Amino acid sequence: MAAARTAPTPPGSLKRIVAASLIGTTIEWYDFFLYGSAAALVFNKLFFPDSDPLVGTLLSFLTYAVGFAARPLGALVFGHYGDRLGRKKLLVLSLLLMGGATFAIGLLPTHATVGSAAPLLLTALRLVQGFALGGEWGGAVLLVSEHGDAKRRGFWASWPQTGAPAGQLLATGVLSALTALLSESAFTAWGWRIPFLLSGVLVIVGLWIRLSVDESPVFKAALAAAEERRATAGAVEKMPLVAVLRHHWRDVLIAMGARMAENISYYVITAFILVYATTSVGLSKQTALNAVLIGSAVHFAVIPLWGALSDRVGRRPVYLAGAVGVGLWMFPFFALIDRGSFGSLLLAVTVGLVLHGAMYAPQAAFFSEMFATRMRYSGASIGAQFSSVAAGAPAPLIATALLADYDSSTPIALYVIAAALLTVVALACARETRNSDLAEADEPVGGPARVGADA
Repeated sequence: MAAARTAPTPPGSLKRIVAASLIGTTIEWYDFFLYGSAAALVFNKLFFPDSDPLVGTLLSFLTYAVGFAARPLGALVFGHYGDRLGRKKLLVLSLLLMGGATFAIGLLPTHATVGSAAPLLLTALRLVQGFALGGEWGGAVLLVSEHGDAKRRGFWASWPQTGAPAGQLLATGVLSALTALLSESAFTAWGWRIPFLLSGVLVIVGLWIRLSVDESPVFKAALAAAEERRATAGAVEKMPLVAVLRHHWRDVLIAMGARMAENISYYVITAFILVYATTSVGLSKQTALNAVLIGSAVHFAVIPLWGALSDRVGRRPVYLAGAVGVGLWMFPFFALIDRGSFGSLLLAVTVGLVLHGAMYAPQAAFFSEMFATRMRYSGASIGAQFSSVAAGAPAPLIATALLADYDSSTPIALYVIAAALLTVVALACARETRNSDLAEADEPVGGPARVGADA
C-alpha cells in the first residue's frame, strides 16, 4: 500500500516549527552544558571537597558522564512512544523533565551541609537530565525534517542543531557574567545556583512555544496508513525497537560510528578545555569561558551554512570534511592553547568548533533520512544516543585522566584522531541520503511498507 502523500508545509508554518524546535533544544542544551561547565569549575569543591583538586575534577566529570549513561534509556523510551504517539507530545515531556531536574540542582545542599548525600542527589538529577536529553534530540530534528521539503532539508534541519551552541553560549555567557560580577568566594557560595534556577523561567517560555506547533504531517500520514492496514488486513506493527533492529541495524551502526568524532571532539573542545586551559596553561577561568563563549557564537552561525552546503553536495562529503578536519586540527589545537594567550586559545577553539559544525549540521537530516517514518524516532535516537555513552560521556573524563597520567596533550590529541578515523570508516559504509523523500522511505521497491509490519 502506498503511503499517503503529504502537502508541503507553508514557509510561515515551517519557520514557526523551526523556531519551536530551536528554542526547545537551546533550553535543553543550556541545562545540559551548564552542568558540564559547573563540573569543571565548582562542583569539585562543592560536592567532592576532600579530594585532590584534579581527582575532585575527575569525580565531578564522572557525575557529568552519568548523564550520558541515561541517554540511551531516554532514546528507547521516547523513541518508542514518539513513533507510536507522535513527536510533539514527547518533546513537551522531555522539556519538563530536563527543566525540572536543572532547577532542582540549583536548590541542592552541598557536601558541607549534608555530606555524602550531596553527590548522590547530584548524580540522581544528572540521570534525569540525561534521560530527558536522550529523547529530546530525535524528536526535535524529526519535527523539522518531516515538515520540510527534501531540497532544503539539510538547511532547515540544521537549525535545531544550533540549539547546542546556543545552549552552550547561553550557559557559558551566564557563568562568565557571574564570575566577572562576583568574587570567587561569592560565586562558590551561592552564585553558581543562579544559572540553574533560571532554567525554570526558560522552560515556561519553551513550553509556550512548543505547545503551539502541529504534529509532523509525515507522521500523521504514516499513522493513518498503519491504522488502515490494521483495519483492512489485520496487520499488527512490531515494536519500533524490534523493527529498527530488523530493518535498519546497519544504519544504526553507521549513525553510532558517525557520532564518534563529532561527540568526542565537541566535549574536548568545550568542556575539557576549561580544565586544560586553567590547570595546565595557567589561564584564568574567565579567559577560558570567554574563548568558549565567542567560539560558540561562531559555531552557531556556521551550522546553517554547513547544512545548506549538504543540500548542494550531499550529507556524506560535508560530514567527512568535518571528521578529517577535526582529526588534523588536534595537534595545532593544543599547540595554540599552550602559547598561553587569549588570542591563540580563541583561534584554537573557534576553528575546532567550525570543523565540528561540518559534522553536526548535516547530522539531523542525514540520520532522519536513514529510517522509515514509524521507526524514525527510535532509529535516529538509538543511533545518536547509544554512541554518546562511548563517545561524549567519557570524553572529558578520559582527557582529564590522560592529562593526569602523562602531563601532556599528545595522548589527548591521538584520542580524538582515533575517533575521527572511526567516523571516516562509518561514513565510507554509509549511503548518500540527500534528496530522499521521507514518505517514500516507507515504501521499499518490491516489498511491503517498512513500518514494522510483518512481511
